Amino acid sequence: MRRGTPERRPIPPDMRYNSVNVQTMVQHVLKRGKKSTAVRVIYDAMDLVKERTQKNPLEVFDAALKNVGPAMEVRPRRVGGATYQVPMEVAADRRITLAIRWILTAARERSGQSFADKLASELIDASNETGAAIRKRDETHKMAEANRAFSHYRI
Repeated sequence: MRRGTPERRPIPPDMRYNSVNVQTMVQHVLKRGKKSTAVRVIYDAMDLVKERTQKNPLEVFDAALKNVGPAMEVRPRRVGGATYQVPMEVAADRRITLAIRWILTAARERSGQSFADKLASELIDASNETGAAIRKRDETHKMAEANRAFSHYRI
Protein backbone atom coordinates (compact mmCIF):
# COMPACT_ATOMS: atom_id res chain seq x y z
CA MET A 1 0.00 0.00 0.00
CA ARG A 2 1.22 3.54 -0.74
CA ARG A 3 2.16 5.90 2.03
CA GLY A 4 1.25 9.57 2.14
CA THR A 5 3.35 11.96 0.12
CA PRO A 6 5.82 14.06 2.13
CA GLU A 7 5.00 17.74 2.50
CA ARG A 8 6.66 20.04 -0.02
CA ARG A 9 9.52 22.14 1.29
CA PRO A 10 9.21 25.86 0.59
CA ILE A 11 11.79 27.08 -1.95
CA PRO A 12 13.46 30.37 -0.98
CA PRO A 13 13.57 32.97 -3.81
CA ASP A 14 16.88 33.81 -5.49
CA MET A 15 18.95 36.80 -4.38
CA ARG A 16 18.99 39.05 -7.45
CA TYR A 17 15.47 38.72 -8.89
CA ASN A 18 13.64 37.53 -5.74
CA SER A 19 11.98 34.81 -7.85
CA VAL A 20 11.23 31.22 -6.84
CA ASN A 21 11.27 30.11 -10.50
CA VAL A 22 14.81 31.44 -11.04
CA GLN A 23 15.93 29.58 -7.90
CA THR A 24 14.30 26.39 -9.23
CA MET A 25 16.20 26.87 -12.50
CA VAL A 26 19.45 27.24 -10.52
CA GLN A 27 18.74 23.93 -8.76
CA HIS A 28 18.15 22.22 -12.12
CA VAL A 29 21.39 23.60 -13.59
CA LEU A 30 23.33 22.52 -10.48
CA LYS A 31 25.91 19.77 -11.10
CA ARG A 32 28.17 18.10 -8.55
CA GLY A 33 27.13 20.55 -5.83
CA LYS A 34 28.64 23.59 -7.57
CA LYS A 35 25.87 26.03 -6.72
CA SER A 36 27.92 29.21 -7.15
CA THR A 37 28.77 28.12 -10.70
CA ALA A 38 25.10 27.40 -11.45
CA VAL A 39 24.06 30.81 -10.07
CA ARG A 40 26.74 32.56 -12.12
CA VAL A 41 25.62 30.77 -15.32
CA ILE A 42 21.96 31.72 -14.76
CA TYR A 43 22.74 35.36 -13.97
CA ASP A 44 25.10 35.60 -16.98
CA ALA A 45 22.31 34.23 -19.18
CA MET A 46 19.86 36.77 -17.73
CA ASP A 47 22.34 39.60 -18.41
CA LEU A 48 22.67 38.40 -22.01
CA VAL A 49 18.87 38.31 -22.36
CA LYS A 50 18.70 41.92 -21.12
CA GLU A 51 21.46 42.94 -23.53
CA ARG A 52 19.86 41.28 -26.57
CA THR A 53 16.19 42.12 -26.01
CA GLN A 54 16.40 45.43 -24.10
CA LYS A 55 13.62 44.03 -21.86
CA ASN A 56 13.46 43.02 -18.21
CA PRO A 57 15.08 39.54 -18.20
CA LEU A 58 12.66 38.29 -15.53
CA GLU A 59 9.71 39.07 -17.82
CA VAL A 60 11.38 37.21 -20.70
CA PHE A 61 12.13 34.27 -18.35
CA ASP A 62 8.54 34.11 -17.07
CA ALA A 63 7.15 34.39 -20.62
CA ALA A 64 9.43 31.52 -21.70
CA LEU A 65 8.23 29.31 -18.81
CA LYS A 66 4.60 30.17 -19.54
CA ASN A 67 4.99 29.39 -23.27
CA VAL A 68 6.90 26.13 -22.81
CA GLY A 69 4.81 24.69 -19.95
CA PRO A 70 2.42 22.02 -21.31
CA ALA A 71 -1.32 22.11 -20.54
CA MET A 72 -1.85 18.38 -21.25
CA GLU A 73 0.36 15.30 -21.14
CA VAL A 74 -0.15 11.54 -21.47
CA ARG A 75 0.29 9.18 -18.51
CA PRO A 76 0.28 5.40 -18.85
CA ARG A 77 -2.68 3.57 -17.28
CA ARG A 78 -2.88 -0.20 -17.15
CA VAL A 79 -6.35 -1.64 -17.72
CA GLY A 80 -6.87 -5.38 -18.00
CA GLY A 81 -3.48 -6.31 -19.46
CA ALA A 82 -3.34 -3.37 -21.87
CA THR A 83 -1.51 -0.10 -21.22
CA TYR A 84 -3.24 3.03 -22.49
CA GLN A 85 -1.70 6.47 -22.84
CA VAL A 86 -4.30 8.59 -21.06
CA PRO A 87 -4.26 12.37 -21.62
CA MET A 88 -4.35 14.38 -18.39
CA GLU A 89 -4.04 18.01 -17.37
CA VAL A 90 -0.69 19.04 -15.95
CA ALA A 91 -0.55 20.50 -12.43
CA ALA A 92 0.97 24.00 -12.08
CA ASP A 93 4.15 22.92 -10.26
CA ARG A 94 4.79 20.07 -12.72
CA ARG A 95 4.17 22.46 -15.64
CA ILE A 96 6.97 24.74 -14.38
CA THR A 97 9.28 21.80 -13.70
CA LEU A 98 8.76 20.38 -17.19
CA ALA A 99 9.23 23.80 -18.78
CA ILE A 100 12.55 24.31 -16.96
CA ARG A 101 13.72 20.79 -17.83
CA TRP A 102 12.85 21.20 -21.53
CA ILE A 103 14.46 24.64 -21.78
CA LEU A 104 17.69 23.35 -20.21
CA THR A 105 17.73 20.23 -22.42
CA ALA A 106 17.20 22.35 -25.54
CA ALA A 107 19.94 24.78 -24.43
CA ARG A 108 22.40 21.92 -23.82
CA GLU A 109 21.73 20.53 -27.31
CA ARG A 110 22.55 23.85 -29.01
CA SER A 111 25.98 24.01 -30.60
CA GLY A 112 28.94 26.25 -29.87
CA GLN A 113 29.19 29.15 -27.36
CA SER A 114 29.13 29.06 -23.57
CA PHE A 115 26.21 27.52 -21.71
CA ALA A 116 25.05 30.97 -20.54
CA ASP A 117 24.89 32.09 -24.18
CA LYS A 118 22.99 28.96 -25.25
CA LEU A 119 20.56 29.33 -22.33
CA ALA A 120 19.96 33.01 -23.13
CA SER A 121 19.23 32.14 -26.77
CA GLU A 122 16.82 29.38 -25.76
CA LEU A 123 15.00 31.65 -23.27
CA ILE A 124 14.58 34.35 -25.94
CA ASP A 125 13.37 31.77 -28.48
CA ALA A 126 10.93 30.27 -25.97
CA SER A 127 9.51 33.67 -25.09
CA ASN A 128 8.97 34.26 -28.84
CA GLU A 129 7.21 30.85 -29.24
CA THR A 130 10.04 29.29 -31.28
CA GLY A 131 12.88 26.88 -30.51
CA ALA A 132 13.32 23.26 -29.47
CA ALA A 133 11.55 23.57 -26.10
CA ILE A 134 8.39 24.87 -27.81
CA ARG A 135 8.63 21.99 -30.30
CA LYS A 136 8.76 19.56 -27.35
CA ARG A 137 5.61 21.14 -25.85
CA ASP A 138 3.81 20.87 -29.19
CA GLU A 139 4.83 17.19 -29.46
CA THR A 140 3.38 16.54 -26.00
CA HIS A 141 0.12 18.30 -26.91
CA LYS A 142 -0.13 16.33 -30.18
CA MET A 143 0.36 13.06 -28.25
CA ALA A 144 -2.40 14.04 -25.81
CA GLU A 145 -4.69 15.01 -28.69
CA ALA A 146 -4.02 11.74 -30.53
CA ASN A 147 -4.93 9.71 -27.43
CA ARG A 148 -8.08 11.67 -26.60
CA ALA A 149 -10.12 8.50 -27.17
CA PHE A 150 -8.68 7.06 -23.94
CA SER A 151 -9.54 10.08 -21.80
CA HIS A 152 -12.35 8.15 -20.06
CA TYR A 153 -9.62 6.06 -18.35
CA ARG A 154 -8.61 9.05 -16.21
CA ILE A 155 -6.78 8.15 -13.03
